[in-house]
Amino acid sequence: MFAPTNISHHYIVMHPPIRIERTNSNSSDFVLLTNQLDKELKLIYGESQEEFDQYNIILDLQTVVIAYLNDNPVGCGCFKPFDGHSVELKRMFVDSLVRGKGVGAAILKELEVWARELNYSAVILETGTEQPDAVRLYEKMGYMIIPNFEPYVGNELSICFAKKL
Repeated sequence: MFAPTNISHHYIVMHPPIRIERTNSNSSDFVLLTNQLDKELKLIYGESQEEFDQYNIILDLQTVVIAYLNDNPVGCGCFKPFDGHSVELKRMFVDSLVRGKGVGAAILKELEVWARELNYSAVILETGTEQPDAVRLYEKMGYMIIPNFEPYVGNELSICFAKKL
């Protein structure tokens, strides 16, 4: 006789591992990904994105990470010094085809580790009000909303976050 059990079966789908590499802003993969980011931001914010473009110029930055999935660049991020103890996270991007697979979290974790290695104790960042996936990621990773910092003070399209390391 067959007796029902309380055993449930869970199937775990294993994704290929995400590989994170540290590099610099001269990386061709970083340029490719940030070009994709700029196109996406232009679609989301239209002409109002032009105001932000001046703050997104990254030249000769040595603290860039690229995420690879199956050897394809699928995400990036970087940071630059903000003050004596904080870095500002910049140019965070994950290709829309792989969002929700942990790529953004892996990039954030690596950037935080790297910032700690360089003796920084906090991370700040700005994202947009029309990017709910980004907002959810930062909140999930322990970032708290703070008053907008310069140059985003008074900008209703900006949300600023901070996290102590």
